[in-house]
This record gives sequence, C-alpha cells and structure tokens, in this order.
Amino acid sequence: MTIRYGIIGTGMMGCEHIRNLAAMDDVVVVAVADPDTQSRESARKTCGERFSPRVHEDYREILAADDVDALVVASPNHTHIEVMRDIFATGKHVLLEKPICTTLADAVEVDAAAKSHKGVVWVGLEYRYIPTISALLRHLGEVGEVEMCAIREHRFPFLKKVGHWNRFNRNTGGTLVEKCCHFFDLMNLVMPGNPTRVLASGAQSVNHLDEVYDGEIPDILDNAYVIVEYDSGARAMLDLCMFAEGSRHEQQIAVTGDIGKLETTVPGEELYLGKREGGAGNAIPVSMDPRVGHTGFHHGSSFLEHREFIQAIRENRPAAVSTRDGLMSVLMGLAAQQSIKTGQAVELDAMFP
Repeated sequence: MTIRYGIIGTGMMGCEHIRNLAAMDDVVVVAVADPDTQSRESARKTCGERFSPRVHEDYREILAADDVDALVVASPNHTHIEVMRDIFATGKHVLLEKPICTTLADAVEVDAAAKSHKGVVWVGLEYRYIPTISALLRHLGEVGEVEMCAIREHRFPFLKKVGHWNRFNRNTGGTLVEKCCHFFDLMNLVMPGNPTRVLASGAQSVNHLDEVYDGEIPDILDNAYVIVEYDSGARAMLDLCMFAEGSRHEQQIAVTGDIGKLETTVPGEELYLGKREGGAGNAIPVSMDPRVGHTGFHHGSSFLEHREFIQAIRENRPAAVSTRDGLMSVLMGLAAQQSIKTGQAVELDAMFP
C-alpha cells in the first residue's frame, strides 16, 4: 500500500520531510500547503521530478482531499493547535512536528483529542532515532539503576525563519520548548520514574540582541542550565549554549547508573560503556541503520521516524512517540522557562489546573 502524504508547512523542516519521503519507494506526496509564496516554491523545487503535488495556500484544502492518507504538520509552533483542531475533525494520520504546542493548555488539548482520533497521531521527536542515541537506549540496561543523565548541546544560533517567527517566545514557547523538548524527551526515556521538579538558570546573552522586527528586539534565550528531578530520586541536567559554533561535538550525552556509565556524542560513531569495576571501558562502534536512504539534518533519524510512522499506519497500532510524550517534553520546557523567569524551582504538578 502506497502512503499518500500531504505536507502542511513547507519551510525548512517541511522540505526536509519531503526530501526524506523522496528517498522511499512506497510513498507519494500528493499535496503541499503553505501561506508563504517562497515556501510553496521551495516545496515545488524540493519535490523535483519525484513528486508532482497539488500546491495550496490554505492547508484546509488538503484536509478535504480523499487522496491524502497521512499529514505532516511542519508549520510554525504557534499554529499547531489550530491545525490540529482541524485535523481532529478528519480521520487522517498525522506526524506533528515538535513541539506539539507552545502552551500547556494547548498541549493538554491535543493529547486529549488524540486519544479518540481514528488515525495515528505521531509527534516528531526524532532524536530517539539518531544512531548514537539509539545505541545508548539499547545498552541502557548495562549500567544498572540510572541515577544521573547529563546532556550538553553547544551549537549555532537559531536559523532565520519566514517572518522571523522563531525570534519570539510567544511564537515558539521559548527556547527550552522549541529547541530542547527533544532533550527532555530523551531524559524521560532514560530516567527511572517521572519528572517532578525543574530548576533552571538562563539568559539571552549574545544572540539576536542587535535585531529588531516591527520595533521589537527578540526575547529568546541563548543559554541555560536546567536540572530535572525525578520521583525515583534520580536527576538529569541540560547544558545549552547557542553561541558555540566552534564546538568539537554539537551534543554530548552521559548516562550514569550504579554499576556503569554510557557516553556518546552527536554526531558520532561510537558509544562508550564504562563499568565501575572491571578495568577499562569498552568503545562500541555505531553505524547508520541500513534502512536510511537520506541522512538529512538529523543524521538519518527523520527517515527512520517516517518508516516507523508508516509501519504504525499499516499495522494499525499506536504511535511509538505519543502525544503524551510530546506533552511531557513541552511541560518540562515550560517549567524551565518559568523557573528562569521567577528564580524559583517549579513543581510540575503545580503547573496543571
């Protein structure tokens, strides 16, 4: 069965999804939609000779089409809630880019609606499928009871987006939602128990301070430290810097248990497993999944994400990356943003009505 896709939002990530789908022989992109003329033209060019989709300005024209099985929502963060409300009125499958929404109330609404939706609702937290991170997850049981997780991302600033929407917290949910929900999702995968408390310190120290849009200076953070405590007694930490283009590794991940430690990087080609007893550790080679037909922006993970999404559709099973996963990653990012604003630790239970 060929899966017929419609792409909603054809900026940078929407076109990246098209490139991944173009490397598959059992899918077709039949329609794309974006309100921006340049983005629609980018979609046409990206489709090339592989796809010949209908091109729409209004995404709702795709929702009404009988020849669309699955949707990708890659529109700006703050538009997700309205788009998803319209999708929930259909029975179509959907891969919703991260973050699922920019506010907790909207994320809760999407999570609740997904429970009764006929189609698969998959959240685009594709970092799970990056080769070194997948290897880390596979070997997690070899370090015993996990007590600590440290994630460092030292990278380049936010890229330019259409209309500069990603320069303002009101559109993104804040840097720790927009950029870091991937890492909070990873923490929840590796840590025992549930996150309960978040303490963060951060600022806008370097980036975008000389930019002005419609009289406004961007207000997005460019660095932060975040500590997340779990009800198991374990804790995780994020170290984010977005003015560190010269870093050797963009991301470093360390997970430490009571009998050993896992360390890896993104990008990378190995996972290091060290034990408290037994001498030297072991470097485990990591290679790209042979299924990957397009490495793209995220080291092949978006390709694998689509393959898993397609399999869930064909086998009529729930999404492996659920709206609950997306909700929790947004909740933790919003808590971190609030902690920075108030200077106080934030209890996650207190954030819900």
